[in-house]
Amino acid sequence: MVNIASAIRNTVPISLFNRGLAGKIFNEVKQSGAKVVMKNNAAECVLLSPEEYISLIDEVNDARLLALASERMAKADSAAFVPAEHLCEELGITQDALDAVGEVDTE
Repeated sequence: MVNIASAIRNTVPISLFNRGLAGKIFNEVKQSGAKVVMKNNAAECVLLSPEEYISLIDEVNDARLLALASERMAKADSAAFVPAEHLCEELGITQDALDAVGEVDTE
């Protein structure tokens, strides 16, 4: 029963926009999250705050990158892997040079 109540609270008829209540609806979206706009008893669009939208897009992008990395690792030939020590030696990178760099943030 909670899901039905939540769906009703998060559904907005498009007629409210026509009555000039868009500002009120946008405030509700900021406070309580997404709203589904209904037109002719069918979902027309979903309203999200910019922060929530960015968060969802970030999650989708992270999932795509994880899937790509997993696919590449599944196809990778571990015999072709090069130990970091050999690579550093080949490139002339010393442990002192690495220590001097400090922490590196990656995204």
